[in-house]
Amino acid sequence: MKIGDKLPSFQSTTDENTIFDSTSLNGKYSVFYFYPKDDTPGCTAQACQFRDSFQDFIDNDILVFGISADSPDKHKKFKEKHRLPYTLLSDSNNQLRKLFQVPSSLFGLIPGRVTYVFGPDSKLIYSFNSQLEIQKHISSCLAVIDLDKKREEH
Repeated sequence: MKIGDKLPSFQSTTDENTIFDSTSLNGKYSVFYFYPKDDTPGCTAQACQFRDSFQDFIDNDILVFGISADSPDKHKKFKEKHRLPYTLLSDSNNQLRKLFQVPSSLFGLIPGRVTYVFGPDSKLIYSFNSQLEIQKHISSCLAVIDLDKKREEH
């Protein structure tokens, strides 16, 4: 995906076994972070860093969604185990990865770790792709949204 692209229209099953519809976001900032797998060291660290910064997202009226190929039931256990306050979406057939054009890592062996930030107009304002710079996924999202809000005020 390129900056300015519209948020794809999709539906996905949540960790609560409900259907999430991307068209329901209605004028809110949203963050979709794709990660390889529940309960692996890097993915757990990333999920917990989003959790630990979640109040900053709430204070700025930003919705956060984690996405991997894990099942809704596995997501639910992962979410409960680590007290994650945001929604996890199941992408068991990798259709969302294709829709968002998430590249693979390490010669295609590992699903990519990419974070996408969409503005209230549902257009992509930022993306970050890194398997290793996990903390930067969170800090860069918040910084970009802060800048975007300041630009809108002027």
